[in-house]
Amino acid sequence: MRASASNDSTPASGEETPVDTPRRAQNRARILEAAWGLARTQGLTGWSLRDLAGQVGMRAPSLYVYFDSKDQIYDAMFAQGYTELLATTGSVELSDDPVEAVHQMARTFMNFCVADPARVQLLFWRVIPGFTPSPASYALAEKTLEQTVDLLARAGLSTPEALDLWTAMLTGLVTQQVSNDPDGDRWVRLVDHAVDMLLATERV
Repeated sequence: MRASASNDSTPASGEETPVDTPRRAQNRARILEAAWGLARTQGLTGWSLRDLAGQVGMRAPSLYVYFDSKDQIYDAMFAQGYTELLATTGSVELSDDPVEAVHQMARTFMNFCVADPARVQLLFWRVIPGFTPSPASYALAEKTLEQTVDLLARAGLSTPEALDLWTAMLTGLVTQQVSNDPDGDRWVRLVDHAVDMLLATERV
């Protein structure tokens, strides 16, 4: 059952979804920010809707005014994470040299991931049982993959196997860094070397 917040109302059965007014959008953003905060301190699955409501000064049922379920909150976080990744990679002024451009994007991706372990877990690890991103959110992930395919192709890596190796290599380095040396740079320092090894192998 869904209850309403003191200053908001939940639509009755058959009514249209509330218009996403500036105030509503602001509250949704505030809820997402709090959800990220809990994910970073308690783990992605370590918090409840009651915990989240307490962070934003609501009762737990009042969250349903803004999100239909906890999975919908995760979905909004997923979309937000990929939007941030696209903005980060899009801000890089890539070299005209395709090989150097590949190195740039590898370093950018690595730095983006290790900067926020909770975010990387949501985007690249399946740690939330039963959660599947919506088509709209997953389209953002597909866009990042398309950009990677184009970038690798310009550097001579155009096979599906090369893409698989690329993603396995980078996510593997990220996993090692986040899991085993979260405050250091042991695996961050290996990114350029790993890219060189992949390029040397796949371009022969």
